[in-house]
Amino acid sequence: MSAQKQAPKRFVILISGRGSNMQAIVQMAKKRADIEIAAVISHKANSAGTVWAAEQGVPTAELLHKDYPVREEYDKHLKELVQSYQPDYVLLAGFMRILTPIFVDAFPGKLVNIHPSLLPSFTGLDTHDRAIADGVKIHGCTVHFVTPVLDEGPIIAQAIVPVLANDDADALAARVLGMEHQVFPAVVDYLARDLLQVNDEKKVVYQEPVKTLFVHEDISAS
Repeated sequence: MSAQKQAPKRFVILISGRGSNMQAIVQMAKKRADIEIAAVISHKANSAGTVWAAEQGVPTAELLHKDYPVREEYDKHLKELVQSYQPDYVLLAGFMRILTPIFVDAFPGKLVNIHPSLLPSFTGLDTHDRAIADGVKIHGCTVHFVTPVLDEGPIIAQAIVPVLANDDADALAARVLGMEHQVFPAVVDYLARDLLQVNDEKKVVYQEPVKTLFVHEDISAS
């Protein structure tokens, strides 16, 4: 008797603008029978990302934050909208809003973010400017599980890039973004294959060896 085929993992992706990380994930998911992009949701009207996702046949929705002056009220409605898609995981792909426990606590172990720094360094905003100002030699991005404490959830994977002498924030951001497009789809692959767990020490453990550090070619060649 053959084993029952497992249903694909369902992912809801939250975005703010063009959703370039979302696009990288959707493109990867097109090649996979075990990954379903259940919806792409934006908190802004007519975002380039939702337009692109709809063109790919992905369900989209908008829940405009400007319609909810109280943050907790917005998060309540966002929680209900996301839950309606019955996701296995919720991905924050450049979702530029701080989420309250009303939302975060509804998806324990299911909420994953990408942050443009090597956490725990440079939490919050303006990470590239701050990295340059502090004179660090490497910078990067981090994919992590989300907890109610901003940018402090268990780290899943990271990518590193060099900080060059003539970098400004835009140049550094572009270099980091290229690596984001590698590491976030890889993490989605791990999630789809049930390779990740968070242990009692609140650290991510892996069920088999996987790539957790992605290195920019300028570092690899040095």
